[in-house]
Amino acid sequence: MRELIVEADGGSRGNPGPAGYGAVVRDAATGEVLAETAEFIGRATNNVAEYRGLIAGLRAAREADPDAVVRVRMDSKLVVEQMSGRWQIKHPDMRPLALQARGVFPPGSVTYEWIPRERNKHADRLANEAMDAGRRGEQWAPKPAAAPVAAAGVPDVTGAAGATGDTGGTEVARAEAELPPPVGWGPAGGTPTTFLLLRHGETSFTARKAFSGSGGEDPDLSATGRAQAEAAAEALAHTGVQAVVTSPLARCRQTAQPLADRLGLDVRVEEGFRETDFGAWEGLTFAEIQQRHPRDLAAWLASPDARPSGGGESFATVARRVAVARDKTLARYAGRTVLVVSHVTPVKTLVRLALGAPAQSMFRMELSPAALSEVAYFPDGNASLRRFNDTAHLRTARLTVP
Repeated sequence: MRELIVEADGGSRGNPGPAGYGAVVRDAATGEVLAETAEFIGRATNNVAEYRGLIAGLRAAREADPDAVVRVRMDSKLVVEQMSGRWQIKHPDMRPLALQARGVFPPGSVTYEWIPRERNKHADRLANEAMDAGRRGEQWAPKPAAAPVAAAGVPDVTGAAGATGDTGGTEVARAEAELPPPVGWGPAGGTPTTFLLLRHGETSFTARKAFSGSGGEDPDLSATGRAQAEAAAEALAHTGVQAVVTSPLARCRQTAQPLADRLGLDVRVEEGFRETDFGAWEGLTFAEIQQRHPRDLAAWLASPDARPSGGGESFATVARRVAVARDKTLARYAGRTVLVVSHVTPVKTLVRLALGAPAQSMFRMELSPAALSEVAYFPDGNASLRRFNDTAHLRTARLTVP
């Protein structure tokens, strides 16, 4: 069985203060860096940032290989001891985060190891980059080319000096209670940021059930699609939407505009919410792809790392950029209700990430044109799916819904 190493760190400049995390995923056998992730999370404590880094690192490891065993290495004694079960957890900010971290991989798949801070410099550097980006009003983004990486178990000696971390202190003294009940059974974790996820209206490709991604044509809405966009705007006009964010593709911008016009809001384009690049499959139906590219299709259906024929994007690649777009949007619109107009793959990805479901679960979701879904993201890191594939607004408008 494959083993992955997750190195994670988090810091707060003020404790509490402006905070961020960083995490890196390595192949244990080769030391190869498989993924890097980092985020500015606003005002938080060191320990919250460290837990958020752990969760992000575990999620990145799951994207790399959901069947792997994982060894987590952190310089936070608090997080390592709590997650190993040797210390109990009393602080209310830590409990839901620990529970969320435990839910990423099956029980028994993850072990924890404390390491000195000087051996955690890669994750430390990422956390500092995220906090620096937050100070500039930006979100962290990976650099185009990574520096050479150290082999597994060898300290990374590159990067800036450390993110403020935990070495014990008052948070350790408070770590003595059990974990709370599962998410949804306990008290709410503060004011959520709500994403109203709207799939774009119908196009000529939709009617044919053809693959229409970001690597081929950029079709406009059909007459039916425009009517669906107006119906969605009517339904959402009085729901407290405070911001409108859309994929850059025309069909999404045209779906977003009617509501933005009603509410007097600007439409913000977010590149990360664009549809998958389906490569050579663009414009083809499933039956046509099965006939022309049967092996590639079989591989694509079996693994989130497989790419469509002709150099398209894998679901794993799409998930990474969608997660970055999600986190940027959450940081920009914290505590508000946001209409996010996107496509089948990004919407399903946001849903399955909120649920902690595997990538293959997306093949078991059906999402109709102009359908609404809703996810609430809480400040403690939890998410709650409130509805999925809601088309009631289209039936009221007497529109045809598949």
